This record gives sequence, structure tokens and C-alpha cells, in this order.
Amino acid sequence: MYREAALNKFEPEKRNILYILHELQDLNPQHYVAKEDIEAVADYLNVPYSFVHGVATFYTMFSLTPRGRHIIRLCDSPPCHLMGSTSTLDHIRNKLGIEVGQTTPDGAFTLELASCLGVCGIAPAIMINEEMFGKLTPERLDAILDERRNSI
Repeated sequence: MYREAALNKFEPEKRNILYILHELQDLNPQHYVAKEDIEAVADYLNVPYSFVHGVATFYTMFSLTPRGRHIIRLCDSPPCHLMGSTSTLDHIRNKLGIEVGQTTPDGAFTLELASCLGVCGIAPAIMINEEMFGKLTPERLDAILDERRNSI
């Protein structure tokens, strides 16, 4: 199972907790850190469950709920906001029929907000999984989302 592979990839030292949690989330087919993952990390690192849970909930890149195959992170920084991230968000919500934090019924997309993606020069911007997209228009968004949906 993925859990054992993720744990054995790193030494059982507390300093490896973020690496382990990222690995677990990446290997989970639903892209989240499950309760059983947190328990396994706590046992592996010999730390309390509450410590691992606290780390997993502190960092916004971790999710404790199942997510879609394609995780859309919309940049909500001031530059993106000024360049139209609000209308970008509205377009994504309308096209996919979901709100921030939700996953489409087919499990294809999860919509999240990010404080800053660090690409102000191409605002407004989104990241889908590990790929960045900027200078978004409704037509460009439709093409990007349709391509991802069809790649499933």
C-alpha cells in the first residue's frame, strides 16, 4: 500500500514530517491526507496524533478531505484580484457547478483559493495540480478546463 512506501522513503525523524505528509497526499488517489495516514505518521515518528494533525491542518497545501483528480488553485492575491480573479472565480464556479472547497460530482476537479501563486506578471492566474496558467480569459479557461476534463 502507498502508506508504507511513503513512510519508508524517509527516516523516522520529526524533521521529515512535511516530506512524509506531502508524499502521502501525493500517493493517495484522492489527493488528501487521510485519518489513517495521520495515525501512521504519528506511530512512525513516535509523536502524538495531535501533533501530526496540527501540522497537517496548519499548512494550506494539505487537505484532510478527498479532492478531485485536478486541483484548481485560484490566486487571490491583490494583483490577481485587481486583474480580474473575481470574475475568473465566477466563471470557474459557473462552468464546473461548484463552490470553493468543493469537488465536481465526477471527481474531476476541486476548486481552492491560494493567497499567492507568485506569478503576478501573468495575473489573473490559476494552478492546476502543478501547472500554472495566467492571463486568463473566459475562453482560455474553458479550453484549459475542457482539456483537463478530457484527459481523465
